[in-house]
Amino acid sequence: MKKSKPYTTGSLESNLAIQVSEPALAYDSFFDNKMLVIHSIREGFTYDAFQQVKQVTPFSDSDWADYLNLSLKTLQRHKKEEDFRFKPIHTEKIIELAEVTQMGNRVFEDTQLFYQWLQLPSMALGNMKPAELLKDSYGKEMVIAELNRIQYGIFA
Repeated sequence: MKKSKPYTTGSLESNLAIQVSEPALAYDSFFDNKMLVIHSIREGFTYDAFQQVKQVTPFSDSDWADYLNLSLKTLQRHKKEEDFRFKPIHTEKIIELAEVTQMGNRVFEDTQLFYQWLQLPSMALGNMKPAELLKDSYGKEMVIAELNRIQYGIFA
């Protein structure tokens, strides 16, 4: 079985190191290459790759634990485990949240403004906070759709 080598991406947003057996791509290009995303999900992110994604998102450790449906203590314990890899379901959620953050930063042009928007109830989202909807994939799609409407000036 072929061993995978570190996959390093680089851009203004991040220097994300993901374990896959592909050549290096820019961070933005990672999301454009759906097969690479699928391969990464199936292989699972290392804790280091998660840390690097975490650095470009506005979410705290508590937020991440909540989104990944893990206890904060478990998430912190994984940091200390050598050769730890997140399960595919957790890796997929990490990637989803990275995509939302990437789009939110593009729309708001400021991570802090984006994070503030996530914490405010939205009439277009049933008076729920966008951050609350990020707990599942369907809610994430609703948040992405709302970000698209904001980006193009279509208000509900």
